[in-house]
Amino acid sequence: MFTVLIISIVIVIVVAVLTIIAISKGYAYEHTVDPLPEEKDQSDPDKNNE
Repeated sequence: MFTVLIISIVIVIVVAVLTIIAISKGYAYEHTVDPLPEEKDQSDPDKNNE
């Protein structure tokens, strides 16, 4: 019974450490935004389909 308790505590600690590592990496990730494409002249839609 004591062995099961020790193994369970070790598993809980390992899962907690892995969760903290994953959260830290998520917060450290630097997000980038692609620049907006330059808009073409939208005044005449038929002209753009040629």
